[in-house]
Amino acid sequence: MSQSVPIDSAGSTTAAAAAARSVSPPASAVATAMEVDDVPEVVDCISSMVDHGGSVESHRLFLARRTALEMLRDRGYSMPEAELARTLPEFRAWWADKPELERLAFSTTLASDPSKKVQIIFCPPEPVKIAAIREINNRIEGENLSRLILILQSRIMSRARESIKEIFKFKVDIFQITELLVNITKHVLKPKHEVLGAEEKAKLLKEYNVKDSQLPRMLETDAVARYYGLDKGTVVKVTYDSELTGNHVTYRCIF
Repeated sequence: MSQSVPIDSAGSTTAAAAAARSVSPPASAVATAMEVDDVPEVVDCISSMVDHGGSVESHRLFLARRTALEMLRDRGYSMPEAELARTLPEFRAWWADKPELERLAFSTTLASDPSKKVQIIFCPPEPVKIAAIREINNRIEGENLSRLILILQSRIMSRARESIKEIFKFKVDIFQITELLVNITKHVLKPKHEVLGAEEKAKLLKEYNVKDSQLPRMLETDAVARYYGLDKGTVVKVTYDSELTGNHVTYRCIF
């Protein structure tokens, strides 16, 4: 209950102020109480999103390598769960022990055909020239690769890009490291993509009595096509399921 203070009292001003303080604390006191009670939770929340563990470079390399390994898994290559489950602190402890780009290289085989082997190589931070491409070729000579994935940390010179088709007898995928910091297939707005096998493609074309050239198209340079390493003529089943797009299925042919 609030205290009644006579307004004609000689000490009315002092008493009124005292009564006001007893009823409700001043704004500064409220702010102080809020700071004490609420700020620690906010600080903890923000702090959990800040990377305090090491350098930006190690974080970038960790994210890019993890996405690249997920990409190989989604392409049907054999992938040890231990590699995918490696955390950032574990990566930093492993990487800091001997920080050389060669350690980031990874090779594996196609689960359905072990004779087909792929390798991931991280290029140095300097612009990639023909000499670097030749050095990579010398390094992998004898590996019997059927595919190579180069992850660039800088630009690749036009002559070096052109030399890739001359030097390597198999397909080489080129990604900038910034393209692999996030796995685009995990985005909530990205529809589900499923690559059809040869039999599934033939059945689809027969069912609708069409040629693959008559299907809706997807560029070979499309981000999803590059992620899955799709070649021209491959058909992809795209499933949309969201409030924005509705629920429907379409098919696209890579060209």
